[in-house]
Amino acid sequence: MDFNFFINDVVQTARQEIVEAGYQELKTAEEVDDVLKQEGTTFVMINSVCGCAGGIARPAAAYMKNYENRPDRFVTVFAGQDKEATARAREYFTGYAPSSPSFALLKDGKILTMVERHEIEGHEPIQVVQKLEKAFDEYCQKNVQ
Repeated sequence: MDFNFFINDVVQTARQEIVEAGYQELKTAEEVDDVLKQEGTTFVMINSVCGCAGGIARPAAAYMKNYENRPDRFVTVFAGQDKEATARAREYFTGYAPSSPSFALLKDGKILTMVERHEIEGHEPIQVVQKLEKAFDEYCQKNVQ
């Protein structure tokens, strides 16, 4: 088996899963700045091919897209793949060490809270969802479709 083909397939599947959930991919530093500097709340999913934690984080991210209290924007950067975009996004996460997968919630470009890898890996998906719900309830307005 061609190892590079396998890795590319895993990356593509992880990308597709989060994009299909309704997240906007940010692949450059400029795209990150354009979105994160906007007024309002932005939820950033730092995607990763990490099997265990990624397999918990992506379904939790998909679930949160439909939660009653939601941020204004849902975006994703891909750690280890879109390195420039990920590095720029992490510049906004003041006080938090690089972590992937992870989630960041920002308002007007300022970090409000994060759910880091150590809070994802080894936990049940519902526990991650509950942490995200708590953050959304605290910082996000109710969005009615």
